[in-house]
Amino acid sequence: MEIAFQTCDLCDAQKANANGDLRVLPPVFQHYGGLEKFAGAVATIKCFEDNTLVKQILDTPGDGRVLVVDGGGSLRRALVGGNLAAAAARNAWAGILAFGCVRDVVELRATSVGILALGLVPMPTEKRGEGQLGLAIEVAGIRISEGDWLYADADGVVISKAPLHA
Repeated sequence: MEIAFQTCDLCDAQKANANGDLRVLPPVFQHYGGLEKFAGAVATIKCFEDNTLVKQILDTPGDGRVLVVDGGGSLRRALVGGNLAAAAARNAWAGILAFGCVRDVVELRATSVGILALGLVPMPTEKRGEGQLGLAIEVAGIRISEGDWLYADADGVVISKAPLHA
């Protein structure tokens, strides 16, 4: 299901709202997936250079959600690659935002999933079975909680406490 929105319009409508319900991520993320525009309720993971839980959750039904991964901003290991992006598409995830790196860019672009990350690196993660699901996390200085809404397009990424679309 495609959600109609423009991040600029969402920000225009919420610019006077000073309660912190709307947050804008800094412009440090690049688009790598097949969809440049995507939105959905947020599921969160906190992990560092170990994507065991990322694989685990992307193998479950996404129901149009967006997985936000706090990878600590690591540029040394890729949290998502072609196999995980294919799993996300197969299981109806709308998107993935990784505060870290991804790999297999040709495969990522071939999926019907929005994928944002800090950059590309070919090195895979180690599989230690570490990480935490469903926490409030901090990504690029912005707090994101399970159940928040993420809206991403060519203009940027907006996080909201509640859905902003009609």
